[in-house]
Amino acid sequence: MKAKTFTKFAKNLPASWLPFAEVSSAGLPLARLLRLSLFKVTMGMTTALIIGTLNRVMIVELGVSAWLVSLMLALPLLVAPFRAVTGYQSDVHRSAFGWKRVPYMWGGTLIQFFGLAVMPFALLVLSGGGQIATPEWVGQGAAAMAFLMVGAGLQTSQTAGLALATDQASEETRPRVVALLYIMLLVGAVFGSLIFSFLLSDFTPERLVQVVQSSALVVLVLNSVALWKQEPRNPQRAAALRTEVQPSFQEVWAQFIGLPRARRFLWATALGTMAFNMQDIVLEPYGGEILHLSVGATSALTAMLAGGGLVGFVLAGRQLALGVDPLRLAAYGALAGLPAFSAVIFSAPLEAGWLFRLGALGIGFGGGLFAVGTLFSAMRMEAGFVGLALGAWGAVQSTAAGLAMFFGGALRDVVNTLATQGLLGQGMAMPSVGYSVVYHVEMLLLFMTLVAVGPLVQRNSRKARTPISPPLGLAEIST
Repeated sequence: MKAKTFTKFAKNLPASWLPFAEVSSAGLPLARLLRLSLFKVTMGMTTALIIGTLNRVMIVELGVSAWLVSLMLALPLLVAPFRAVTGYQSDVHRSAFGWKRVPYMWGGTLIQFFGLAVMPFALLVLSGGGQIATPEWVGQGAAAMAFLMVGAGLQTSQTAGLALATDQASEETRPRVVALLYIMLLVGAVFGSLIFSFLLSDFTPERLVQVVQSSALVVLVLNSVALWKQEPRNPQRAAALRTEVQPSFQEVWAQFIGLPRARRFLWATALGTMAFNMQDIVLEPYGGEILHLSVGATSALTAMLAGGGLVGFVLAGRQLALGVDPLRLAAYGALAGLPAFSAVIFSAPLEAGWLFRLGALGIGFGGGLFAVGTLFSAMRMEAGFVGLALGAWGAVQSTAAGLAMFFGGALRDVVNTLATQGLLGQGMAMPSVGYSVVYHVEMLLLFMTLVAVGPLVQRNSRKARTPISPPLGLAEIST
């Protein structure tokens, strides 16, 4: 009886009270949108597996050199610049069914699946743990190919997936769609890292093979569910493309980059992304080495960053729905990062762990605002070739993030080496100096980001803005 009463009560709830209810539209119902967002969940899972779990497994359990691990993790960035090309190809793809995005999402999924399927065997050969003796270059080449395949598949499917979401969503719901996709990315990353940590707690080579190949199967299944009946068949478009002469990529790129705001927007995206990502490689070591936090306490920093990012995503979705200029939101995100990085810097001399955690929360919040603001700007930049615009944004963001992580770790090592040798003066001979320099460089990059974004912000957006959809209620909040 109680179950029936609860069911009746749930059915009578206003739609605006339901999570994500107001994110749906006639062209993209809620159920189909949630299915589509699974491609972001698999991205979060794969990123957590490669950058988090496999990073530690290769160095600690398999004994692979740290420089070689860093090189392998950077290899997927080699395909990031090609996201603009794949985005454009999805705009003009010729399909017998009239599909544009689905073939690229499915193709990227298959490449990612095969890369993950062979990756554990390649890592075992790389570490010398294979049962058959092989030259060293065989393991290195196999591992490099596996990481490249995963990176290429991930970049291709993500570009086409974002373009598909843009195609299907209405102008009114597009801000919420962006926020929802980022939330699902966080969900995949957090739950993926927890599951991988649990499954690999008792590490064996056999368990590594099982976990990584199972994740490949999960990616294939979830992305298949996400793609099912997402893009309707359009024979008219297919027939039109047979006779229509499409411009070359070079012509379309020249048209895109010639837009008044394009170059400055891409530079602002690159600077802001670098500013928020240099700390990724040094944040947890800073907490452990300088503030003497436990492993559990530093691992919780990931949750702090994710929590701040979640708040930023939700707030960005609400403000975009009210008509706020997305680049103004991106600028607010850069501004929020300045006191956050200051808190991290001052936590060392004050020996304040709480200030360090507060700074991590602020970094996640500012990064969330900046990411959603720039992505939504890319969605609105070029209506005719949205895949190209999103691909260019994704290429710049991915490349900048990878370079930032590399330079963050390298800068810390170089400065610490100089400091310990006394080359920077006796007052600078402290282990925290290298970390502090990284955070100061990030603050400098944030100021440069504000300089780049400033002329792009609509001056009258606060006076003349009109909401593109009703204010959000509880529907904006993830469960």
